[in-house]
Amino acid sequence: MKTEYEKMLSGEWHYSSGPDMVMLREECRKRVKIFNKNPILKNAEKIFNKKLDNVVIIEPINFDYGIHTKIGKNVFINMNCTILDCAYVNIGDNTFIAPDVKIYTPTHPVDPEKRNTGIELALPIFIGKNCWIGGGTIILPGVTIGEGTTIGAGSVVTKDIPANCVAAGNPCKIIKVLK
Repeated sequence: MKTEYEKMLSGEWHYSSGPDMVMLREECRKRVKIFNKNPILKNAEKIFNKKLDNVVIIEPINFDYGIHTKIGKNVFINMNCTILDCAYVNIGDNTFIAPDVKIYTPTHPVDPEKRNTGIELALPIFIGKNCWIGGGTIILPGVTIGEGTTIGAGSVVTKDIPANCVAAGNPCKIIKVLK
């Protein structure tokens, strides 16, 4: 039988209140607090538990786990970024993330009775290489943003956006296809 943590990472309904999950989130918050007070690369690497290659992160940042987020080479993440990485988040090489971007992998039932039980679902998010995510964008669970795509400021990305385009709005829609 799977643990709640295993269910979470495999995209199944789960309860996030298990002691192992609470401990992992608390450990991440401690590492994030250290980074936000002293934003050096070494402290950022402790959040992700891996070496970063030419990554710049401007504080403050927030994560649920940190260890479920994979950041490629030459990535820039501006201030006030929040990544709720209950599922895996993959940010491709050469991607720029503007201030106040929110990346949310968890979701909850729309039925109030089910939601009140505390059950949730987490779906992975993939952001391709060479993307630019505009300020104040919100990326919702299960979304893939294709390589070379620009998401306009203030967008709410509810569905996959293909490669090599400009998309914006709420909900986010393709505005222009790039060559």
